[in-house]
Amino acid sequence: MKALTATDYNFPGQKSVYHGKVRDVYNINDELLVMVATDRISAFDVILPKGIPFKGQILNQIAAKFLDATTDICPNWKLSTPDPMVTAGVLCEGFPVEMIVRGYLCGSAWRAYKSGVREICGVKLPDGMKENQKFPTPIITPTTKAEIGEHDADISKEEILAKGLATPEEYDILEKYTLALFARGTEIAAKRGLILVDTKYEFGKHNGEIYLMDEIHTPDSSRYFYAEGYQEKFDAGLPQKQLSKEFVREWLMDNGFQGKAGQQVPEMTDEIVESISQRYIELYEHITGEEFKAVNADELNQRIEKNVTAYLASK
Repeated sequence: MKALTATDYNFPGQKSVYHGKVRDVYNINDELLVMVATDRISAFDVILPKGIPFKGQILNQIAAKFLDATTDICPNWKLSTPDPMVTAGVLCEGFPVEMIVRGYLCGSAWRAYKSGVREICGVKLPDGMKENQKFPTPIITPTTKAEIGEHDADISKEEILAKGLATPEEYDILEKYTLALFARGTEIAAKRGLILVDTKYEFGKHNGEIYLMDEIHTPDSSRYFYAEGYQEKFDAGLPQKQLSKEFVREWLMDNGFQGKAGQQVPEMTDEIVESISQRYIELYEHITGEEFKAVNADELNQRIEKNVTAYLASK
C-alpha cells in the first residue's frame, strides 16, 4: 500500500510552498492556493514516521463535502477539487488563531479539568462535571497557530483582541461563524447517528471579507461520538465509542508517547498502519454516509501533478 508523505511540485505560476504537518500548500501567483492533503499523520504536534494510505484522499473529500454544505453560512476558500487529494481555492490572509468549539467536556479540556482547571481560554467551567458531559451551550476555546514542532497554545478572546490578532468586529464574525458551522455540523452528524463533540475552524480574509479556510469536520479536526449508547456509557462512566483521531493518540499514550522531550514514537508496524488506514475508511463512511471509493494509489505524485497542472491551465 502506497502513501504520499512528501511533495515537491513546481506548478505553473508557483510563488512558494508551505509544508504543514499534514498538508502542503502551494501559492499560485498570489491568487490561488493548491492544498495537497498528504498521507502524513500527526499527533501531539509531532509528524509520525509513516504515512497512512488513503488518509489524504479521505480528509480532502470529507472537507470538500462539508465546505459545499456550509456555503450559505459563510464564504469559504474552495473553488475546485482537481484531484481526490487536492483542493484549490482563493488565497486568504489567515488569522493566526484556530477557533476551537466544544460541545462536550473531553480530550485535552477534560484532562485539564480533571487536574483542577476551571477556566479554559477565559471560559469558566462549573464544578462537578464528568468526562464526556455535554455543555449547556457550546464553548469556544481558541488556540494560537503553532509552527511545526511547537505546540498550539490556549488563548482567550481578551488576549486575541489585546494582541491585535483580530479586531472586535472581526472576532464577533469569527464567533458567529464558528457557532453556526458547529450547529450545521451537529445537524448533519445527527442524521448519521453521530454526535459532533468538538472541532476547529480556521478563517482568513479575502478582498476584505472573512472566509472559512482549510478543512472542516474531518476526523483530524473533529471528534465524533456514536449517538447510540452515548447516554448509557455516560451514566456508567464508561469510555465513549469515538470516530476521531483520538484512537491514534490513545495508541501512542499506551506506548509511552505524548510528544514530550525524550520520548520515542513507538514502532509503526505494517499492521498498525493498515489498522489506522481501515479506521479512516470507517470514519469516512460513517461521516458521509457513502461508501469510500479508493483511487488508485500508484504514482501518486505524478497523478496529482498532472491533474493540478491541467486545472491551472483551464483557469
